[in-house]
Amino acid sequence: MRCADLTTLWRALRLWAEQLPYQAVIQPDRISWWGGVQMGPPDPILGVSEAFKRDTSSKKMNLGVGAYRDDHGKPFVLDCVRKAEALIASKQLDKEYLAIGGLGDFTKSCAQLALGADSEVLKSGRNITVQTISGTGSLCIGANFLSRFHSASRDVYLPKPSWGNHTPIFRDAGMQLKAYRYYDPSTCGFDFNGALDDISKMPEKSVIMLHACAHNPTGVDPKPEQWKEIADLVKKRDLLVFFDMAYQGFASGDIDRDAWAVRHFIEQGHKIVLSQSFAKNMGLYGERVGGFTVVCNDAEEAKRVESQLKILIRPMYSNPPMNGARIAATILNTPDLYKIWLEEVHGMANRIIKMREQLAANLKNEGSTLDWQHVIDQIGMFCFTGLKPEQEFSVYMTKDGRISMAGVTSSNVGYLAHGIHAVTK
Repeated sequence: MRCADLTTLWRALRLWAEQLPYQAVIQPDRISWWGGVQMGPPDPILGVSEAFKRDTSSKKMNLGVGAYRDDHGKPFVLDCVRKAEALIASKQLDKEYLAIGGLGDFTKSCAQLALGADSEVLKSGRNITVQTISGTGSLCIGANFLSRFHSASRDVYLPKPSWGNHTPIFRDAGMQLKAYRYYDPSTCGFDFNGALDDISKMPEKSVIMLHACAHNPTGVDPKPEQWKEIADLVKKRDLLVFFDMAYQGFASGDIDRDAWAVRHFIEQGHKIVLSQSFAKNMGLYGERVGGFTVVCNDAEEAKRVESQLKILIRPMYSNPPMNGARIAATILNTPDLYKIWLEEVHGMANRIIKMREQLAANLKNEGSTLDWQHVIDQIGMFCFTGLKPEQEFSVYMTKDGRISMAGVTSSNVGYLAHGIHAVTK
């Protein structure tokens, strides 16, 4: 083909292309950066909430989310929180960054609440407590600290079952997940003998996760005498204890009773690590207030641990949020507000205990011949019912049969009992 012919052909193609709609012009192939990203499964709890929203039944109940509700089913803001917010606002404080380790008034009070005002650990300065992004953030800091510095073992033993988020938190930090027996489905209670047997076989230096109170998801806690035996065996096996305490005060209504296991282990010489959350017991869900504590051999070791925790936190989020820590610190350090808080947290716990009793009574009134004593015996926000996923009563819960007792009220407890009886008789 001659050059003149090529030129003519090129002009004709250009003229044709210019007359096409813009979107019809052929574009070069584009390769997506994210073509290999697969659709992940929905969150088991948030998925329940979405299904609940789609349900049009006037009797629907969302018993999946672990957030306190009053007896009208409404979110509840504590009076002491409102008063603390007003007090903070009156001071017209600035919004400067907190230190990497958080608000000093908060971290000091956080440790004291957990360990007790007369704790030898606090008096000797052999603990370090940093402010975290609620309980989940605390566990993440703890898991990554263990991954980096607990070189003796990568094994973390979780109770079976345990809070669903424990697994990805420790797994993503590079720890190896193991399990020990905890819940006995045949009794709906604590498998004490199974737990002791499994603990006795754990390799030395392993990490064992213990729920300090109001075990999530089962609501089943060891009794004090059982805690003592566990503490002795854990010490004999030379295991590192990681306590998760998300419900102090919210379980029994007594902050000291709920912290008993933590304090007993420390008194027995255990150098524990501890995660705390103020989401439930102060209703500070969206404020994300928590703490992470490491109990050390001495004050000098505590300083070294503190330095490494700061190095760990710095690239994650630099420093924690301020507002929630100020609220919690104000409540814990203002005698009048602290008194109100103790009364309110006791009231929240008692409402849930009352709902447990009413649910068991209503099941009996429905004619159920099953033993529902475990509903009363379990403690805290959650109840492990043993129910299956299939149900027809617009009652939403997680697939393992865990229900949030905070979503049960005087007006819907009868309907819940009716539904449970219908699917279990």
